Formats: sequence, C-alpha cells, structure tokens
Amino acid sequence: MEVTSVISEDGSKLTIAIKGRFDFAKHQEFRDAYEKLQPKPQSIVVDLKEATYLDSSALGMLLMLRDYAGGDDSDIRVINSNSVVCKTLEISNFNKLFDIP
Repeated sequence: MEVTSVISEDGSKLTIAIKGRFDFAKHQEFRDAYEKLQPKPQSIVVDLKEATYLDSSALGMLLMLRDYAGGDDSDIRVINSNSVVCKTLEISNFNKLFDIP
C-alpha cells in the first residue's frame, strides 16, 4: 500500500502517510484512510516524508480531508514535506489552511 493510516489508541489522532507520487491514482486509497472512521479523530497528521511529488488532484484531496475534519475548525498538520512538495504547498497558499511546520 502506498497510503497507510494509523489511529492512536484513544482514537483521537489519525496519521496518514503517503509514499511515492501523491496524485489522482491515490484518490480512493486516501479517502479510505479516513472516511469510515467513527468517531472522527480530533486531529489528523498527513505525513509526506516518502511522497516524491504532489499535484493539483492531491491538493484537492487535502481540501476534501479538511472539509471532512471540520473545515476552519479542523486540526490537520502536513509534515515532512520535501522541497518540491513544500514549494507546491507554499505556492498554493496551503499554509493558510493547514498547519505546515
């Protein structure tokens, strides 16, 4: 699997890790990582440590995740982006929508 998810023991935090290209080919896998969780986790971490590329469909998937998690009230961190992925997130102003350290 190129999209993996791990929920904390108490169910409050979900970590989704992406490996390889984060593009439309990962759409269903990415949605499956969070959509069926009940109750919804309070915080979500998207770990892009092993992501080599991110395109506009991936940006859309991140926006869908944000809507699922509560929009402006969501607690989502996007971590471990390489320089190429980070530049794409920066150009798209995603740092205003997500916590990107």
